[in-house]
Amino acid sequence: MANASQKRIASQNDTTVKTLRMGMILPTIISLLLRLLFRRASLPPSKGSLFLYTATFFPSFFLSNYLIKIGTTKRDPNGTLISSGEDLSQAGVTEWCFDILYVTWVCQIGSGAFGEWFWWLYLVIPLYAVYKLWTSVISPFVLGRSAPVAPETDAPESTSKRQEKLRKRSERGDARVKAQPGRK
Repeated sequence: MANASQKRIASQNDTTVKTLRMGMILPTIISLLLRLLFRRASLPPSKGSLFLYTATFFPSFFLSNYLIKIGTTKRDPNGTLISSGEDLSQAGVTEWCFDILYVTWVCQIGSGAFGEWFWWLYLVIPLYAVYKLWTSVISPFVLGRSAPVAPETDAPESTSKRQEKLRKRSERGDARVKAQPGRK
């Protein structure tokens, strides 16, 4: 069972890779269908709309191919798992790549349904990047703090249920609990 985690990651990655491949095609088709159904006057799309779609398609295409490349499982001809690929459910850069893809897909579909103003939602990406840059790099550098300082509280340290039970017994003077000096 040493391979169980690799098999789990491979299974999750296979599902995610299929979703990514569909995600490159489906939002465009849905956007066109929504334009046909609800916004027939917006056909053919304006030059600005085509520019926005193209400008956002290339980053999403790059990110999608990157995630597919690192997440694709490798198997030998017999079907035995050689490599499960990188875990596509990990936090950090992989998570941010998915966030950009999801925002792009939502903007594509939303612009088809509601209009070109929906592309303003795409500004969430650079605004979040500026926020992360400010809180992680610029603010600590400028203000001279390495990490945010948590305010001190008078709340007791978290203890297990057993420790809490023993503490209550000792406060009551229960003979079963011998008072021992606390370790620090």
